[in-house]
Amino acid sequence: MPYLGSEETLKELKRALSNPSIQADRLRYRNVVLRVIRLMTQGLDVSPLFMEMVKASASVDMVQKKLLYLYMCTYAPLKPDLALLAINTLRKDCADSNPMVRGLALRNMCNLRMPGITEYIQQPVLAGLRDKASYVRRVAVLGCAKMQNLQPEAEIDGAVVNELYGLLRDPDPVVMVNCLRALEEMLKAEGGVVINKPIAHHLLNRLKELDSWGQSDTLTFLLRYEPRDEAELFDILNLLDGHLQSSHGAVATATLRLFLRLAAAHPAVQADALSRAQGPLLAMCASASRELRFAALCHVRRLLRSVATQYAAHYKRFFCSYSEPGYIRLCKMDILVELVNDENVALVLEELRAYCTDVLPELAQAAIFAIGRIGQMYSERCLGILVSLLGLRQEHITSAVLQTFRDLVWLCPQCTTAVCRAVASLEDSIQDSEGKQALIWLLGAHGDKISSAPYVLEDYIDSLKAELSSLVKLELLTATVRLFLSRPAETQDMMGRLLHYCIEEEGDMCVRDRALLYYSLLLCGVEDIRRILGGPTTDASLGVIAGHSEEPVDSWAPHFNTLELLLARGCWNAALSKGGFHSTGDFRLSVVHVRDGPHSSLSLSLEPALSPESFERHWLELDVSHVGPVTCPWPHCLPEALQAALQLVQIQVLAFSRPQSLPWKAYLYSHGDGTLILAEVLRDSTQGADHLQLTMKQVPRDKHVLQGFVAVLKSALQALSRDTS
Repeated sequence: MPYLGSEETLKELKRALSNPSIQADRLRYRNVVLRVIRLMTQGLDVSPLFMEMVKASASVDMVQKKLLYLYMCTYAPLKPDLALLAINTLRKDCADSNPMVRGLALRNMCNLRMPGITEYIQQPVLAGLRDKASYVRRVAVLGCAKMQNLQPEAEIDGAVVNELYGLLRDPDPVVMVNCLRALEEMLKAEGGVVINKPIAHHLLNRLKELDSWGQSDTLTFLLRYEPRDEAELFDILNLLDGHLQSSHGAVATATLRLFLRLAAAHPAVQADALSRAQGPLLAMCASASRELRFAALCHVRRLLRSVATQYAAHYKRFFCSYSEPGYIRLCKMDILVELVNDENVALVLEELRAYCTDVLPELAQAAIFAIGRIGQMYSERCLGILVSLLGLRQEHITSAVLQTFRDLVWLCPQCTTAVCRAVASLEDSIQDSEGKQALIWLLGAHGDKISSAPYVLEDYIDSLKAELSSLVKLELLTATVRLFLSRPAETQDMMGRLLHYCIEEEGDMCVRDRALLYYSLLLCGVEDIRRILGGPTTDASLGVIAGHSEEPVDSWAPHFNTLELLLARGCWNAALSKGGFHSTGDFRLSVVHVRDGPHSSLSLSLEPALSPESFERHWLELDVSHVGPVTCPWPHCLPEALQAALQLVQIQVLAFSRPQSLPWKAYLYSHGDGTLILAEVLRDSTQGADHLQLTMKQVPRDKHVLQGFVAVLKSALQALSRDTS
């Protein structure tokens, strides 16, 4: 018997495919074809059987036809000469009396990836658009988009576009949705499919006929339509109202996004829509699919910035299960922090306390950081839990508790005494770099209340040669000088040894420069260094933090039901890397809106950040989108001040010339409505003080975004010029 994949196997299969007796037996013939397909899927080259397989496609057996179409689509690019036979066979099947055969043949003909195929498939596709069978029309509509992809440089056929717009009123709902997808693909260079009033109303009236995925797609396309008046607006909202509580999560979230978009001028309507969509969102948070569950949790986490009270009663739904992956549990912890109130704080803290002993150190530390964030509002309850965790004597837990103590002391000064008492009894050495920094900061800032502070710092100074982290060394320098101001007799000797080592022997230039700075300050006098290092302090008379203010819905509504909410860095990401309250609010999506002028819908953002290397690569690859002068008063200030002012309007300055150089250049970037904008600002003495030469590049191209970016840039420069004058 020939072994698998040998020449004898191929010869045997070729004889079997050509055997008249096998061809007469439909079942035996199909089994031979099936054997060829099995070898093909195992990675063996069965292209020598191409001729016999094409002949085998002349069969009434539907299963055999599907197998043969798969074979032809796989090997047609490898056999372009023989592929013409396959094309003729497929074209013949496109005229078959069976609509299933016509549709399959047309679909597979559009899947042939070979040069010159477009001229063969154009006529069958156009004929398929007018076919009486809905299945054939579905395939033909998508075939139009495939034809355009095969020849992206070719001019779009206006007749085909008009035909597709006409098929939006096809009686079959799937054909209608496929037309939207095909037009979007074909017209993406022009902004996609146009949704005017007749089309929008037609789509809304037929929404109930579509399946769940068709509804989700159609609702996304309806985001492009702007109602003419409030009467039309509320008519549309009434039609969409029933879909807010759809059992399918994609439909519910797409409807909610459209609601928030249309009702931007009606906050009460937005709040009602958020309340009605609460059930589907909570159901998705308990979905069996981990991916869907995570997406729903990310959206709920963003919603809580505006409507935390609506979900407060359902806090138990966000308790973690041991079988859930870490990224879901981290997201749930972040949500629990937002849902804490006077009624549930005890149960939430008890739940988070159980997570603090998780086998995964990252999850245990995240739970401790979550307790610390709750401690901003309920400091006494949280301090008891954190102090008890120190008794576990586990390094990663102790490190996270110390980081939390550091932030609590800064934000809630009434906790200082209890924290200093807990730190004073801590005798174990910390190996974690973040934990060391937190402990050293506490010893330096509040060493006057911790009796053992000088001796603990001295241990760190004595082992400084073995320390690898530069951040720990920098923190140790600052803490030692601070402690010297409050306890000079006990600290003077070890501070001298520390400064001598860092100046004379330390190889890290940042540490050496910091040591030289402190040495120079000490030469100026104790009072000067006390004034500089003391800095602002938190008022001890302040009470607990009441919590963050609610954000307007419009700040995140444009990004709802998109990947932006999944990709945006959340507070729990910061908790893993920093572990503290400094992350609260630091990682929200920064968006500035142009409120005046014709470009009021533009939003600029600095996320995702762009490195200088990425800027240079994009700048060299992209074509120039706009070159022209910008007339506005030039602010007479340092480039650093200009950089800070532009950051306030979400424009990042990556590089600029020296202040006195002419011509003066600056390179900027920003993100606007999904578009990356790169710009070069040139100021020359020959242009005059009020004229700048602006060169801009963008991907993808969008004239509206460029005009809005120029408006924001001009307004920022004008405001800065007024301030400096």
